[in-house]
Amino acid sequence: MKFLTAEWRKLAIINYEIDPEVLKPYLPKGTQLDFHKGKCLVSLVGFMFLNTKLLGISVPFHKNFEEVNLRFYVKKLEKGIWKRGVVFIKEIVPKNVLSLVANTFYNENYWTLPMSHSIIESDNEISVSYSWQTSRLNKMTLKADNIQGEMIDGSDFEFITEHYFGFTKNEIQTSEYEVKHPKWNFYDVKNYEIKVDFKENYGIDFIVLNNAKPISIMLAEGSEIEVHTKKSLEFAI
Repeated sequence: MKFLTAEWRKLAIINYEIDPEVLKPYLPKGTQLDFHKGKCLVSLVGFMFLNTKLLGISVPFHKNFEEVNLRFYVKKLEKGIWKRGVVFIKEIVPKNVLSLVANTFYNENYWTLPMSHSIIESDNEISVSYSWQTSRLNKMTLKADNIQGEMIDGSDFEFITEHYFGFTKNEIQTSEYEVKHPKWNFYDVKNYEIKVDFKENYGIDFIVLNNAKPISIMLAEGSEIEVHTKKSLEFAI
């Protein structure tokens, strides 16, 4: 059943290689890390939620908003087929109701912080920026050629964006939900700027990212999406 429908647009995606040992405490039972070309990756992702509806209903003042999350990539074997998905370390949004709904119904780790964004397009260039306030201003800005390219099979962009399940865990169980959307187009990123305190935002485990250089920077156009109702997996943690 569709729990949420929306558009995810202008996804700024900053990818880092990380030691797999850092992620093991966050790994839901029944899943395993999904490596790409032998590398374990985490991604900082900022994007716009647009035209958001819960169970087909628009909630006043909660239709359009920013989100920034830190996520990593997993897979789960089911009936001989690998389900590829993501696990979120933390998801940041600007309104308390959004955090309440996501944390209550999906066991996610949503936090509410002041946020803003800027999307500027010209004939030749697109600039996308997302910022959020902790004890300091955190910000990610990407500039790209304003020409959309189609996804290439086997590309880094395909790996990062073609994970269609979310996995969460709590003290009792692992849960799974499906996210449906078509393949996304991308923009060629020309330059970027990142000012993020990973320790303050995501904890001591991720302080290594403060001085890490991204292995890739991506900007996806996005699309309409559907988030389906979660289901609890049979095994306990």
